[in-house]
Amino acid sequence: MVDNKTFNNLLAHYYEIRMKLFPMEATLVGDNRFNDQLPIDFTDGYRQKLTKFYSDFLDSLSLFPRKQMSKNDGISYDILKRELSMGLERIKFPENKMPFNQFYGVPLTLGQWGSGQSAQPFRTAKDYEDWGRRASAFSAWADSAIIYFRKGLADSVVLPRALVLKMIPQMEAMAITDPEKSVFYGPVKNIPATIDSGEAQKIKEAYRVLISNRIAPAYQKLADFLKNEYLPKARNSSGINALPNGAAYYDFLVRDQTTADIPAQEIYQTGLFEVSRIRAIMDSVKDAVGFKGNLQAFFEYMRTDKKFMPYKTPQEVLDAFEAIYQKMQPQLKKMFIHVPKTHFEIRQTEAFRAATASAEYIQGSADGSRPGIFYVPILDATTFNTTSGMESLFLHEAIPGHHYQISLQQEDTLLPKFRRFDQGNNAYVEGWALYCESLGKELGLYTDPYQYMGALGDEMHRAIRLVVDVAIHTRSMTREEAIKYMMDNEAISEQGATAEIERYMAIPGQALGYKIGAMKIQELRHKYEQQLGNRFNIAEFHDELLKDGAMPLEILEKKMDAWAATKN
Repeated sequence: MVDNKTFNNLLAHYYEIRMKLFPMEATLVGDNRFNDQLPIDFTDGYRQKLTKFYSDFLDSLSLFPRKQMSKNDGISYDILKRELSMGLERIKFPENKMPFNQFYGVPLTLGQWGSGQSAQPFRTAKDYEDWGRRASAFSAWADSAIIYFRKGLADSVVLPRALVLKMIPQMEAMAITDPEKSVFYGPVKNIPATIDSGEAQKIKEAYRVLISNRIAPAYQKLADFLKNEYLPKARNSSGINALPNGAAYYDFLVRDQTTADIPAQEIYQTGLFEVSRIRAIMDSVKDAVGFKGNLQAFFEYMRTDKKFMPYKTPQEVLDAFEAIYQKMQPQLKKMFIHVPKTHFEIRQTEAFRAATASAEYIQGSADGSRPGIFYVPILDATTFNTTSGMESLFLHEAIPGHHYQISLQQEDTLLPKFRRFDQGNNAYVEGWALYCESLGKELGLYTDPYQYMGALGDEMHRAIRLVVDVAIHTRSMTREEAIKYMMDNEAISEQGATAEIERYMAIPGQALGYKIGAMKIQELRHKYEQQLGNRFNIAEFHDELLKDGAMPLEILEKKMDAWAATKN
């Protein structure tokens, strides 16, 4: 057997160096040692550091004989080897010449964290100092982003015009020079009483200067650049295949996000089949409730009838989600043996990002100091629609979806840290959450046909993604065609469909992981139910799925097959 101590030292060293290279990732998982740092991680120099980092650890890993490893070390070896190899391959593509977009990037994360309502802690005077240093570095980050956007312009590596149009108002909204009206003033309004009053006054003064002189001007500079220089040269195409070497880049992103070697066109065909299958079930629900029109008319009815919009205040919406949680509590206990210790909260999405945000889960910290948070964007409570799939959304984003999976993984101190705090393996993470939507009836939900229709709509949504993501990036489907296809096949507004399609344009391939991962988990469950008969226990199956944290689907299947073999 391989020397376990030497191997685990390598894993610990990998995690330590990774946290130094990605300090915002460290903050997200509750490692506060680097909270004052904001690296410019898209520069050529930084990417050279990453290349050496990945290459050196691949070389070190190759010195360990994989066949002589224990089961758990073998899983760690396989996960790390793939992570390092994919990291090296990613650097070959010029994504650094598009440093951020309307959906993802430091300018948006900075606003969220700087509000004092997210991962960045604001409990001590040092916490406030750390954020001051991190936020001060944003002006240099913004200057560098402009330089690399210009490199992209020179090399025809450019964002679609539709996305740039969304980025400009986002930047302008953050460029507020009056400190007290800025989202970044949030932590100042909530300085803990444990901080000395004299120190608190210093913090207030420092943050006023920081917002007025550093943060707001940096956002304004980005807004001006995007509006005056970048937008006129932004591309009219929607797919990433329009970029130099774009087809190869998309193939990489598909492998990266699905953690499987499934050709894009096979995924496309799977999507078409699933859209047709789910549409047939939707038709049967429509008929069961006695609706006389076609499915498109039923979608319109669900979207617009006022009886599906009963709320008057944001709190009523949040209370409705809490009621869903309470309703399924008795069944949860039968389907899960281990549940997280990490606390959980339901919150309204902050106003500054609500217009472009989807409902989401932001993980808590492993030490319990920060809860897991299910964020719900509520622009107008009176138009919040109950048929949007509230029950399935809660199952996915909250419990037992992301909150159970991520929290249990972080709480497992027997896992090496790079697995405990893993930020990748999208197909497993999102696949688990989507699989959880399929548990609704078993958990006592979906008893209302319109909530079930909402759940079918969510499943349809993920199937549509397989079609439109591949079609946009390999088959020249336009943004407008993709929006129409989505609206033709699910009860979604034009505004909602537009935000979704523009998301797929911004982060190609990411949306594929959901359905691919869920289908793999459902396939495994069905296989073991058939194989084990009355020896199959759903709670044990769920425990085994979650026990070792996120991993690529191929590695997951081998692990689960080994578990099933012990039940025979």
